[in-house]
Amino acid sequence: MDNQSPLSSTTRRNILQLGAKAGSMIAVSGILAGLSGCKSGSKRNGRSANMIGQPIPGDPVHVNHPPSMPFPTNSSRPQVAAARLTELPHFVIPRTAWTHGKTKVSLADPMQQISRITVHHDAISPLPSGQYADSVRRLVAIRRGHLGNHWADIGYHYAIDPAGRAWQARPLIYQGAHVKDNNPGNIGIVMFGNYEQATPTAKALDTLNTLIAHEMRRFNVPLSRVYTHQELRSTACPGRNLQAQMIQLRRPNGALAMLVNQYTAST
Repeated sequence: MDNQSPLSSTTRRNILQLGAKAGSMIAVSGILAGLSGCKSGSKRNGRSANMIGQPIPGDPVHVNHPPSMPFPTNSSRPQVAAARLTELPHFVIPRTAWTHGKTKVSLADPMQQISRITVHHDAISPLPSGQYADSVRRLVAIRRGHLGNHWADIGYHYAIDPAGRAWQARPLIYQGAHVKDNNPGNIGIVMFGNYEQATPTAKALDTLNTLIAHEMRRFNVPLSRVYTHQELRSTACPGRNLQAQMIQLRRPNGALAMLVNQYTAST
């Protein structure tokens, strides 16, 4: 899998600087659709209709500690050992490849014991090209939008582009902001694209399978606890086309279920 093109430090710095101007380089109509959380809409008579479902109005992370403390000292929910959460899957491009920004710790809670994985789309049209620099701009733009909502960081933990690259988003040591009232212990994965309209690429779906299976194995998450956003909240996310794919992937003979079985048999 071509996870990352070789780039010089100068080129990468230029890309990051270019990404800072992403709002002016990506179609405004598309960016506005996804910056405040994944949500899907439709058009009637040439005019934008109300957004389907229930968009996230603010950071769904409930902060249990005062800003002066990095983490709560007492919690009724078990926390995950930090060392396990900082181990990045070998095929995932690290966060430092697209941003030098840090999570605002005062607005974030630590990740609790991981028990769920949730799949989203970013609901932004058009589908990105799959070029490395295009994906960097997409991540920077989404993060800027989420920070603009006074969130701690980009809301998702991982992102997948149409070329099949997996990107680290919010560090896994922090609880995400991707499913209102359902974020504790929940890994958030976003697929670039509006899958009410487009269809996920085969490469993106292969990477999604690999990433989900990897995290299921790492954190002992059963297949029954792998969700899409609309299965937890009233929303069209991750779009009808990706939703249909997720239903197929999780069936007993589906690609994800078979990959999980292969992992189990090899241990």
